[in-house]
Amino acid sequence: MMKKLLISALSALVLSTGAVAASEAGGVKDFAFSFEGPFGRFDQQQLRRGFQVYREVCSACHGLKFVPIRSLADEGGPQMDPQWVRDYAAELDPIVDADTQEERPRKDTDFFPTRTGDGMGPDLSLMAKARAGFHGPYGTGINQLFNGIGGPEYIHALLNGFTGADKEEAGNTFYENHIFSTGWIKMPPPLSDDIVTYEDGTPATVEQMSEDVATFLMWTAEPKMMARKDMGFTAVLMLGLLTVLLYLTNKRIWAPHKGKH
Repeated sequence: MMKKLLISALSALVLSTGAVAASEAGGVKDFAFSFEGPFGRFDQQQLRRGFQVYREVCSACHGLKFVPIRSLADEGGPQMDPQWVRDYAAELDPIVDADTQEERPRKDTDFFPTRTGDGMGPDLSLMAKARAGFHGPYGTGINQLFNGIGGPEYIHALLNGFTGADKEEAGNTFYENHIFSTGWIKMPPPLSDDIVTYEDGTPATVEQMSEDVATFLMWTAEPKMMARKDMGFTAVLMLGLLTVLLYLTNKRIWAPHKGKH
């Protein structure tokens, strides 16, 4: 039995090492995002910056169809001013009312618009969870157990992975990106230094913007992450307290009978 356990542990270590090497070779490396770990938290200012990058750059081609606009004002998220969120919703594409079947301005209770048609990219609502970055060549995912989900790291690396080279193929232009699976991607480099002007004065470098928008997209995929962590921490404390009480109760009940035959 012990021999089997040692073999299993050694196999897991080898596979994990292989996954680490594969992720480093592909350029997707672990990144210390503030929200990672059991006590990690979203940085509100970073979420606001990431939303600004999405709003000014990404939203032209990518939607957020699973994200209600009102969540921008929720606790644990960007926590934008509710009135600003309502005004922002009204500026977005109109929506067809499900009851009247007539077009009306979008409300904060509606979802972000979708983007469809030629040249439009995939929806970004769940991108940070769909794009895992630490699977390795065999899809084991062991490295994710130690380094996290990998999706934000993948987005961050992809946005920084453009080499500047491009090519024409079958009437389409492809851009070299050493992070993308084929090495070439149809999406042109979306970010360049100072393409946005951050309201908080943070320098808008490609590195900074990619980190910010990756964090924002993680929030769109897990908007209740902070509440879930708080609930889990409370549950662990309660279970720990209950375990101690049960142990002391059990010890008290059986104390008079211990050692007696």
